[in-house]
Amino acid sequence: MAVDPRRTRPLWATATAVLALAALSACGGSGGADPVGAPATSSAATSSAATSSAAAPTAVVPTDAAPPPAKGKLRGYGTVRQLSETADLVVRGEVEPAGFRVDEVLRAANGASVNAGARITLASLPAGVPDMAHMSMLEPGQVAVLYLAKDPAASTFRTLSGDFGVFDVTGAGDDAVAASRSQAMAVSGLVTEDPAASGHGFRTTLGQLRAVAAQVE
Repeated sequence: MAVDPRRTRPLWATATAVLALAALSACGGSGGADPVGAPATSSAATSSAATSSAAAPTAVVPTDAAPPPAKGKLRGYGTVRQLSETADLVVRGEVEPAGFRVDEVLRAANGASVNAGARITLASLPAGVPDMAHMSMLEPGQVAVLYLAKDPAASTFRTLSGDFGVFDVTGAGDDAVAASRSQAMAVSGLVTEDPAASGHGFRTTLGQLRAVAAQVE
């Protein structure tokens, strides 16, 4: 059957126009599409995430720095034996304006070398020790047994824990009375502590102080 060319020409033009329009529509739609794998985030979700992040606490990182040590707490001693074991030098003598005249060495240790008749320089407690306010003064003319610590950087000595290391001596010989300088800062026994006597001072004899010092190696 013969087809009239005049009738097929309009149909072909119409089909071409439809295909062209479909192609343009496809190109325009793909240009505004979201990329694959990257879903859109709503403004509400973004706001919620920001609020959550702001509310999260900040972790505190601990430091290794230790607090500064407290200044000036003196060691207490309970017995004459403890004083004798700790002291670098235990001497009996008299306080002079320029220092201390040594009349007898009861014990010398840790390289402290002093002979009877020597004069030693006494130093005060380090600055900043609160207990210094309760310490007595060594006055010229006082006779005492001193339990001393040697200053490693100088040729001076300090009494052990202030008044703990001071015994005032009255009399002569082994029977001379040796009394702690302080009532509160005092031992309570020769070789064994006596809790009932703590805080009331301590009295003994020079002979007993000598005996205890001789027992310490």
